Amino acid sequence: MRTESSGLAGLDLMEKTIKLLEYGAIMDRVADRSMSGEAAAMIRSERPLCDNDKVLETKELVSAVLSRIVSGDSEPRSNLPSIGFLFPKLEVEGMALEIDEACAIGLFVEQGEALRKWLAPDPSIAVLLEELPGCGVVATEIFRVLDREGKIRDLPSLRAIRKRIAGLNAELKTAVSRYAADGESRRMLQSNIPSQRDGRTVLAVKANFRGRIRGIVHEVSATGQTVFVEPEEVVEKNNEILIEKRNMGAEIRRLLRELTRVISGHREKLRQFHLRLLYLECLRAKARYAHEIKGHFAHNRNNTAAANAGNLILKQARHPLLRNAVPIDLEIDDDTRTLIITGPNTGGKTVALKTVGLFAMMNQSGLALPVDEGTALPVFDGVYADIGDEQSIGQSLSTFSAHVTNIAGIIARATEKSLVLLDELGSGTDPEEGSAVAMAIIDHFIEKKSRLIISTHHGILKNYGYTRQGVQNAAAEFDIGTLSPTYRIIIGIPGESRALDIAARNGLPVEIVERARAYLDDERSDVSALIRGLKEKHRELDEAAQKTKAEEIRLREERRRSDLKDLRLRQKEAELKAGAAGKLRLLLDESRKTLENLVRELREGELSRDKTLKVKEFLNELARNVADENAALDEEERALAEERRRVEAADRGADTGVDGGKERPGIAPGVEVFAGGRGQRGLVLRLDKKSPAGNSWIVETGSLKISFPEKDLVPALPAKTELKPLFAAADLAPSSQAVFETNLLGMRLGEALEALRRQIDAAVLSGLKEFSVVHGKGGGVLQKGVHEYLKNEPAVADYYFSRPELGGFGRTEVILK
Repeated sequence: MRTESSGLAGLDLMEKTIKLLEYGAIMDRVADRSMSGEAAAMIRSERPLCDNDKVLETKELVSAVLSRIVSGDSEPRSNLPSIGFLFPKLEVEGMALEIDEACAIGLFVEQGEALRKWLAPDPSIAVLLEELPGCGVVATEIFRVLDREGKIRDLPSLRAIRKRIAGLNAELKTAVSRYAADGESRRMLQSNIPSQRDGRTVLAVKANFRGRIRGIVHEVSATGQTVFVEPEEVVEKNNEILIEKRNMGAEIRRLLRELTRVISGHREKLRQFHLRLLYLECLRAKARYAHEIKGHFAHNRNNTAAANAGNLILKQARHPLLRNAVPIDLEIDDDTRTLIITGPNTGGKTVALKTVGLFAMMNQSGLALPVDEGTALPVFDGVYADIGDEQSIGQSLSTFSAHVTNIAGIIARATEKSLVLLDELGSGTDPEEGSAVAMAIIDHFIEKKSRLIISTHHGILKNYGYTRQGVQNAAAEFDIGTLSPTYRIIIGIPGESRALDIAARNGLPVEIVERARAYLDDERSDVSALIRGLKEKHRELDEAAQKTKAEEIRLREERRRSDLKDLRLRQKEAELKAGAAGKLRLLLDESRKTLENLVRELREGELSRDKTLKVKEFLNELARNVADENAALDEEERALAEERRRVEAADRGADTGVDGGKERPGIAPGVEVFAGGRGQRGLVLRLDKKSPAGNSWIVETGSLKISFPEKDLVPALPAKTELKPLFAAADLAPSSQAVFETNLLGMRLGEALEALRRQIDAAVLSGLKEFSVVHGKGGGVLQKGVHEYLKNEPAVADYYFSRPELGGFGRTEVILK
């Protein structure tokens, strides 16, 4: 994977690891899904990327193409001809392409344009398509001369020559047919049907009549009985036909030279088109592979300058080259730099190592993996492996020597950003010395901070894993009841080799097995009992952790419900107060106008009994209105109290029967959440790369995709145990439905903006994409306030003044996202 200059040995080591992990077999499968032989060759020669940004970009592009494949739109699946070898010919002045070569270029351009059109709807690929130059004029010029079957069209210059040749052939046929029609001449012929010799029409004449038909003898049969004669009157016709055929060939060559000159004028654009299209075809092959294996893309973890950061997580990972692969779950956190896997033979240790290494390479080639969601892989600058028996008689290397030679090469190459996989470390020599060498090697990689995964049978290395920081033990699980491996990798405990159990199962006599057990009992303590105790402790810790996590989720849910309840009640209270205030304002306005009229009448004339009665009636009416409003307020207070009791009852109901202590999911792509202060339900899509702090997520809520800080997201329960949110989007909808035109005239700015907010919320919930706001012109305060609010509202895609006939500057058209 790394290509820095460190000698041929380093490159050989890289290629050896690629071969060892069978990366080439995977790329062959990807290449087979390409529609271009040139793109297939590029895929087979491809090597994993080491730059995190490039890896992420490649996976995003492959994912975008995959979306187009699953969209159901008709995908162009025609083969792309190979044309790369033709570019040197286009650089030679006066060169003429062959007909099939020119046709191949035309078909390549046409099919490339079809691929461009198919990919165009996805904005993620827009940048690549912009870099793909337009070469449609090249295909147009080619197929003006040729058809798509690779034949010359019936052009005027060729049509005239063909017509002359057809006329000459008719005259020739007439001349030759006279010999067959004449009885005297017919008896001289071996056959009435003329023959062809060197492109010329001749007669098969009996040898004893050769002098009777004057002409040129072209050939004599093997028996000497037949002479092939070209009669004198036919010679001129044959000459004329041959001349016209040569004229035809010359005209075709002229057309091809002219066509080649036109194509050559576009060769730089065509060369760029060729390279870009092959890259797109490589992406399409990877996307088709992902579609066929139903794979998922691993999440990347950025590499820091100091170390290879990020968790290594495999979820239900299935080795793609194994027919009946058992899924592997493996999770190594960022603090663990070394994992020591122990356990019985055939327990899956080697498969686990190969799966990790192969998936790391596939991930860095932009490929989807046969895994479940939640898989995460860092980006490594190199993957190095020493797996299998490397004994070489030809090189006089023992198994141990071969392993040490490979590991020495890995030590010279590996960095703190590398992944190193060592199978059966320390094997092939004296166990005591082999263990010492193994521990020294692990020490070196710990100091270098490389990510190291090893398998071993040495018992001393199990203890080593407990005494070193950053080192974890793992066990390849073994079913004691069936004496067979389960292929599960359990992190945190060492595995048992189970050599005696396996030996007994495979036919070793019982007395030998029992004698071996006696030796073990005499010479060492019962490590197996220790391991079993550790397993039990590990299980208890897991249970405690699950209970703690469930309690945290319960407390977080209670806090969420409490916050939503308070928010809902505050909103209801605000609505009631706003309604009461509006009614009181209306009452005061009307009362003030009536009182002003009465005062004016009193001033304008003398005080009379009628005027006094009017004042008394007004005061009595005002008292009745105030009493009515007090009653209405009392009723609203009762409604608010009832609403509070209903919410609290719903809250208690949620507490008693829904959660069940089940774990709620964390924030990750694919998780359903309640988002923002309004509790909108949505689906988490991905991290927001534009977020400065890197802690915001893109959430799909209805038809919108909005970025929310992680602190504003609350995971929803799975569908079977989902809590009904007390403050759902339907509860947040304004009291009125969304309208096509909302009138803000006569409102104060605060009231107008609140009315506008409610309209936008209602429109979003009901799916209304466009509506109008009437704010008037006036002093411009309401107009400016409305536009300032629309500018900062995330749900608004665009807004502009209406056409003059619809209100002009007094009315604004609003378009939602």
